[in-house]
Amino acid sequence: MNSALDHLRLMARNNAYANERLYEACCQLSQEEFQAERTSFFPSIQETLNHNWEVDRYYLDALKEDGQGLAVFETPHLKTAAALRAAQEKSDRQLIAFCDGLNEQDHERKIAQDRGRNGVFHESVANTLLHLFQHQIHHRGQVHAMLAGTKVAPPQLDEFFLEFDRHKSAMKYL
Repeated sequence: MNSALDHLRLMARNNAYANERLYEACCQLSQEEFQAERTSFFPSIQETLNHNWEVDRYYLDALKEDGQGLAVFETPHLKTAAALRAAQEKSDRQLIAFCDGLNEQDHERKIAQDRGRNGVFHESVANTLLHLFQHQIHHRGQVHAMLAGTKVAPPQLDEFFLEFDRHKSAMKYL
């Protein structure tokens, strides 16, 4: 890795890989299991994955300065794991493309983030991306834990960076 931008680009790819692996497992659940109430921050796997997808779209909108802001949260939640998987894959591709298009000047560029009643805040592109990645990791971990209470085994999500331990599906992101 040569720069902070290389790190962000790699994290975008790791994010897509981990989402792919998690959705691979979630798509094996019945609709009832997918929607079942569970103990976590959000009450179901479905709700947690919808939240991740919403927040990804919110930050991508801010990063790309598209101007939708909080309106991204007005999109109805998706009902099935398959629908969410397709939507998340699209967001992940957009995130990778955004990171691939960054240059050194973009790293500290400030972007507006509408926080409703709290106002509009300006954060750097780099810190926004780091927050987005951490947010995804946090909630993927919750889904991972919820999967442990189903018939579907939670997948390994950390076999990306180390060559000796890399999952074969990670290769398409590198």
